[in-house]
Amino acid sequence: MLPAVTSDFAQVVRDVIDPAVEECERNPPKLGANGQIEFDPAYHRAGHAVWASGIVGAGPVEQASLFHLLAQAGEGGHACPVVCTAGLVRALRTNASDELRERFLPPLLETDYDRAQRGAQFLTERHGGSDVGANRVEAVPDGGVWRLHGEKWFCSVADADQFVVTARPRGAPAGTRGIGCFLVPREGGGFWIRRLKDKLGTRALATGEIEFDGAVAYPLGPLEHGFRTAVNVLNTSRWLNAVGSSGLMRRAQRVAAEFAQEREAFGRVILDFPLVRENLAVMKAETDAALASTTELTELVERIDRGEASDEDVAWHRLLVNANKFVTSIAATKVVRRAIETLGGNGTIEDFSPLPRLYRDAIVFESWEGTHNVLCAQVLRDLERMDAVELAAERAGASEELADRLRRSVADPSSGALYFRRQLDELVRALQVKVLRRTEPHSAELIERRHLVPGWSPEADPGYPDLVDQLVA
Repeated sequence: MLPAVTSDFAQVVRDVIDPAVEECERNPPKLGANGQIEFDPAYHRAGHAVWASGIVGAGPVEQASLFHLLAQAGEGGHACPVVCTAGLVRALRTNASDELRERFLPPLLETDYDRAQRGAQFLTERHGGSDVGANRVEAVPDGGVWRLHGEKWFCSVADADQFVVTARPRGAPAGTRGIGCFLVPREGGGFWIRRLKDKLGTRALATGEIEFDGAVAYPLGPLEHGFRTAVNVLNTSRWLNAVGSSGLMRRAQRVAAEFAQEREAFGRVILDFPLVRENLAVMKAETDAALASTTELTELVERIDRGEASDEDVAWHRLLVNANKFVTSIAATKVVRRAIETLGGNGTIEDFSPLPRLYRDAIVFESWEGTHNVLCAQVLRDLERMDAVELAAERAGASEELADRLRRSVADPSSGALYFRRQLDELVRALQVKVLRRTEPHSAELIERRHLVPGWSPEADPGYPDLVDQLVA
């Protein structure tokens, strides 16, 4: 059962946030002549409700529960600020000096929207994309602070009050070894927003291109650990990105299921048609699976935050946070697409259901915090560096055949670069099946057959129609 505070928030999402999101989605933010970002009033109505929930300062399990509900309204311009602020909170707690923590942490934990400060993370540059080691923004020492100069190309939460920014201290070596991680307060100035991005999805969120010209910056931890600090911030985002993807999927699944029970065609409700039932069964299983692997990850985050994690827990978290984001974000887009198919032409109408909005957001979720190939390459490197194939296979409940393929990819990274992405998908699927067997056995069965049984064919499986019926029921 959800905590009472989370159950209360479900009603807030339904009655306050979801209607506000519909409004501000139609009226995206604009860059005013004074350089300030202007939002539709509905954006702030949603913001008051989101921040009042205490989501930013909550523990990992409660935070994930609240965020899963929030994401069911779509991005709405506040999910990303919540995620970025949560990442900055974790960085301040674990990496910052006492002085920096005392100054910048309290306003991030404020639950009054009008007084609260929000965080952002600006890593991406025009020429490097996901290659943070190619960053060219320069950090120059100036007395007791640093000054940043250069451009960041994809800056979500461009209206934030505190920015996490990667930059290369003057004279530092090339690559990720020379990257520093800095906190830049908005109140210090020294930057300007060139323009806001016109994006496919997350349209209520202000994403811009920002030029730094002497902005005051404070190191988040030792300069030589800058890339590590930035990765830890990203890992919070990757974890919550998967939580958000599972929320999008749950909303889409429910919209499709309710429509199928009411819509009549050719003299009967469309839920009675076998292909509709199959579509709903796949949506149900995939949604349960995304939540299962993300719950496993959330429990790891909880143990790490409490200081109760073993070395193996930490290593498994390092692998799973990237792998799970990769698998769940792709699954979310496919599930929302299946929901649109269920509704037919109605599924494409903006004021008929939230599905068009959820579909756009899901595609953006796929690219946030690292593209699929970047995440897969990172996991392959980590498996080799940490000698962690056996750990990953054991934790995920992978077959010996899959473990052998993982070993070959690690032993020959040039071959693994081509084949590992498929193997990583199977590894996460194995974990989902393992977890689902305890809670949703029918979903476990369908995920296993669809993703893990070589050569499986529904036509050759006499139990398939009954499995579909059980999932739909």
